[in-house]
Amino acid sequence: MNDAESALISRVPTRLFIGGAWVDASDGRTFVVTDPATGKALVDVAAATPDDGVRALDAAVEAGAAWAATPPRARGELLHRAWELLQERRDDFALLMTLEMGKPLSEANDEVTYGGEFLRWFAEEAVRISGRYGSNPEGTGHMVVSHHPVGPAYLIMPWNFPLAMATRKVAPALAAGCTAVIKPAELTPLTTLAFAQLLIDSGLPDGVLNVITTDRAREVSAPIIDDPRLRKLSFTGSTSVGQALLKQATSGVLKASMELGGNAPFLVFDDADLVAAVDGAISAKFRNAGQACTAANRFIIHESVAHEFGRLLAAKVGALRVGRGTEPGVTIGPLINRRAVENTQALVDDALVRGATLLAGGNAIEGDGSFFRPTVIADLDPDARMVREEIFAPVVGILPFRDEAHAVQLANATEYGLVGYAYTQDLARAHRLIDTLETGMLGINAGVVSNAAAPFGGVKRSGIGREGGVEGIHEYLETKYTLIAGAS
Repeated sequence: MNDAESALISRVPTRLFIGGAWVDASDGRTFVVTDPATGKALVDVAAATPDDGVRALDAAVEAGAAWAATPPRARGELLHRAWELLQERRDDFALLMTLEMGKPLSEANDEVTYGGEFLRWFAEEAVRISGRYGSNPEGTGHMVVSHHPVGPAYLIMPWNFPLAMATRKVAPALAAGCTAVIKPAELTPLTTLAFAQLLIDSGLPDGVLNVITTDRAREVSAPIIDDPRLRKLSFTGSTSVGQALLKQATSGVLKASMELGGNAPFLVFDDADLVAAVDGAISAKFRNAGQACTAANRFIIHESVAHEFGRLLAAKVGALRVGRGTEPGVTIGPLINRRAVENTQALVDDALVRGATLLAGGNAIEGDGSFFRPTVIADLDPDARMVREEIFAPVVGILPFRDEAHAVQLANATEYGLVGYAYTQDLARAHRLIDTLETGMLGINAGVVSNAAAPFGGVKRSGIGREGGVEGIHEYLETKYTLIAGAS
């Protein structure tokens, strides 16, 4: 680290945040946060125990009634102050994400913008929680439908978008009047800790948000989820972990939202603008070095343009610069750790053994850090592991299709259904794809679909519930129906 990086790391809180105070783990343990671009340690942070997790929930429960009674306008104004303060500190947050997660600074800056929009959006939604009132059909009384905070929430974060995932969960929870405990990923806790400090500086009352960092997630989460006082569970991560958490959540009949794995199809039809499709492919696949649940996973290309698409894409991919995200001109950072590199190599090797054609990349980069060359593979066997599994790396696999029905069949042949992408100039076909593709989100001639004003989430094993949009705040609200007896 250079002096500026060291100075930034020294300002980031490294303890637990419980009940409005920064505290050490109850047993004094810590764990190391590492820069994936260098393999070197950044800093030690507190490793919460199960008892610390329960203490954090205690604080959220204690603060719950007062926060729920706080006027919506006041809750919204706090979130808007946080958005303003984030703009002032955007350079620090961008650099911090690059150091602990590896993404290039340009992408980290984009994440500050994107993550900040959830603060601004839900600041506005806080005052728009509404209900309805009217006579019942029989004319014997009045019906009142109202919405109320669900109660204390437990928010479990992934490592790949450390700021945006925090704001996407915390902002609607606070806007709805819920208190929360948030657990950032072990690999990238620093951004969440800095975000907590930003909320404190914005006027966050004690206990409304509590942060527990730990390297023993299962042990710490279990007693929180089993506690009858918890009323909401929100998780972003792998489908296997989400399934286990949902099983746990059944005992308390928790309101749950799960944003899980993806296997996104990227369809290119024979009438598509290939230049635009290639540009869209770069955005959909190589942002965050492919480490996104929304990353395009299976490139399903019409057989008449598959060769040309692969040629154009390989040329673009060959020009991508791999390196530490703080270096000028870098467009692809490291994978999160060496295990991710090994997993990626195994997927690529499996595809090549099955007869696929390597057009670009194909191997890890030796030396410090966990880098993998951006890769394009053509003539992919439909039974290859890359087709069935989430890649989570800068690797493209191209599958040819014959016609629209074949393309849809290939796209839907997965247990996942988070997002899909399609390039075509046929408007009628685009509308058909809305009906036939089994995904919770869809981009038509667009390689990026996420927006704070839109509902984010999937179908099938990609999850339940939605984050963002007008739908997002309702994940943290309960609906109450009241009948007031008496003639209309």
